[in-house]
Amino acid sequence: MLLRQNFLIILVFFGMVLSGLIYLNNIQNSCNQQKKEQVVIKLLYNQPSVLVGRTDVASVTPWSAPIIWEGTFDPILIDSIYKQQNLTIATTVFALGKYTRFVKDFLESAEQHYFVGFRVHYYLFTDQPESVPEVKMGENRSLTVRKVQSFKRWQDISMSRMEQLEKLIENELASEADYIFCLDIDTKFYGRWGVESLGRLVGVIHPWLFDAPRDRFTYERRPESQAYIPADEGDYYYAGAAFGGSLEDVHHLTKTCREKLHIDAANSIEAVWQEESHLNKYFLLNKPSKLLSPEYMWRDINESAAQIKVIRFSNVAKNYAEVRPNP
Repeated sequence: MLLRQNFLIILVFFGMVLSGLIYLNNIQNSCNQQKKEQVVIKLLYNQPSVLVGRTDVASVTPWSAPIIWEGTFDPILIDSIYKQQNLTIATTVFALGKYTRFVKDFLESAEQHYFVGFRVHYYLFTDQPESVPEVKMGENRSLTVRKVQSFKRWQDISMSRMEQLEKLIENELASEADYIFCLDIDTKFYGRWGVESLGRLVGVIHPWLFDAPRDRFTYERRPESQAYIPADEGDYYYAGAAFGGSLEDVHHLTKTCREKLHIDAANSIEAVWQEESHLNKYFLLNKPSKLLSPEYMWRDINESAAQIKVIRFSNVAKNYAEVRPNP
């Protein structure tokens, strides 16, 4: 009996010792793994500098919002930060009438360059769902096609977008996405458009007016319009072809612009550039938290400018008289 008790005591003792060794080994392995991860992270990017950077362009606005240009961010570092957040980016485009011809190039180029490695849900609004070509989507990428009514004027197509976007955010996106970008379909991606573009409220500087004084901006100049901006006011001229941000902020933007568009319509006035004019008025009163340089909405892949080191996203050359339903 005594021998059996001694055997059990020895067995328990060795069990405790073995458990302790296993615990210590696990701790050591964990520490070694953390050290390895730390070493890997250190090897991913170069040390940032407060003395070296772009000197040919402004990289911050007077209200301290960053302006994103090539050379102002490290793509590897910023991707590693946002990868931890498991984000979904909703992206809307409208293809009505003959504009369905641009869908294939837009989607195929987006799959190569647009938020690569992140979850993206495209929402395509069209009056011709049967004309939408099949485009192979990558992992965690999806396309939803929505039928909308046709319009006889391209101006009406343009103005209807704000209402459609407002409803989409209200009715569907609250539990489906973290950010949203609203883009024109007659465009194509040529370079990276990634998480460096994400922000609470994001505007894109217009490619034709990024180097122009404010009195040359094509703002709405008639005081009768809700989009009116006097000649001595204005920060930048923003492109209506690309804007985005958080769901809450873009919802407020689209709702406000839709309301202002309806007020103008009731007063029989149409802003010179429809929703783009109202977008610029909104951004004047509600400063964007981040601006994207014209790299993110260039005028033509075949045109160049000294400040544009990379063309990421650009208009597609076309005959407007041929593709639009009216002049």
